Amino acid sequence: MANTPSGTSIDTEDKTPWDYPDPFTVSITPSASEIDGLNHTNNAVYVQWCEAVAWSHSKTIGLDISDYHRLDRGMAIRRGEYDYLLPSSLGDMLILGTWLTASDGKLTLERRFQLVRGFDHATVLRGRWDLVCIELSSGSARRMPLEFRQVYLPEVASNRQAATIR
Repeated sequence: MANTPSGTSIDTEDKTPWDYPDPFTVSITPSASEIDGLNHTNNAVYVQWCEAVAWSHSKTIGLDISDYHRLDRGMAIRRGEYDYLLPSSLGDMLILGTWLTASDGKLTLERRFQLVRGFDHATVLRGRWDLVCIELSSGSARRMPLEFRQVYLPEVASNRQAATIR
């Protein structure tokens, strides 16, 4: 995943039709090694980008892999779903947004992704993960620890919208 070249900006505030408000975003430019035989970004690369932006988001809001190990808990992907809508090509400036969109407050989280091309603001990919909290040492499903709830639940898009309305 390459960053957008310095000095180049993509105006995401006015034109990008985000599925949810206030995404956590990263700018990406596909490199030659990420292009497949059809001359567009390989679909597996999109999945890797989603994983990378999810970890960046989690770390930014306060939980990283060291916290997962310290707490012996982690949010594991139970189901991943990707809709590949349009191609992207070598050198395209892309913006990948992510949100936490739902949670039962106990065991599960839902994370959404949207990849947008910078030059036309078209959505290239939409993705969704259903996550379940597990105990790392056993792999068994376990309730989210307090620290997970304190960090993740305020970030759930519906909770942030409700807080803005109040």
